[in-house]
Amino acid sequence: MPRILAFTSGPQDWKDLLAAPVKQWKRGYSARTLAHCWEASDGFPPEVAQPFAMSNEQLLAGLTPILAVPEFKVCLPGGNRASQNDIFVLARSVAGPVVVMVEGKVNESFGPTIEAWRKDASAGKKARLEFLSRTLGLESSPSGLVRYQLLHRAASAIIVGEQYRAAAAVLAIHSFSPKKAGWRDYQVFTRLFGLEAQMGEIQRIGSATRIPFFGVWVAGNTTYLDD
Repeated sequence: MPRILAFTSGPQDWKDLLAAPVKQWKRGYSARTLAHCWEASDGFPPEVAQPFAMSNEQLLAGLTPILAVPEFKVCLPGGNRASQNDIFVLARSVAGPVVVMVEGKVNESFGPTIEAWRKDASAGKKARLEFLSRTLGLESSPSGLVRYQLLHRAASAIIVGEQYRAAAAVLAIHSFSPKKAGWRDYQVFTRLFGLEAQMGEIQRIGSATRIPFFGVWVAGNTTYLDD
């Protein structure tokens, strides 16, 4: 059966979609902050729209969101747990459909490093890591210092982009952290592809993915931390 989407009437509707609502739905945490920010916006929040508007990348020119789906799950091989993305945005540029996967953060981490995640490396974990590496166009297994969450969120964007025959896929980190928590982890991730991350700038990540893949780190409006 095809997926049936339920529309939201406000931020509170996002709570029931969370994997752990009691733990995650708190003032000052990313799930709640992201919901209030995006529900208050007409299309992309201004700070998310700006890097796209300033980019010279033709594949992303004139980018307009069509549909946004909170807590969007993308199935991955090698286990039963899907990658649960904070927001999946189906957008359109002058080049065609564009998939944007949004990961919201305040002070939460990007989870364990690859080194910690694969300490008890089962056959399933090995298969998943190999799949993620292939999807991201990596010639070898990623460094143990890379955060696992960044890998499967990035792969999610590419996988769904292929499903929609998108012109491009984007991983957007929407951070509301005044201390820029997690920024160094994002830098470690982009260095996998020989790229030095630039805050607030759309960047092409790698050249061996099956569709063009981009990343951007966006500083969110911290007034939503109090909602």
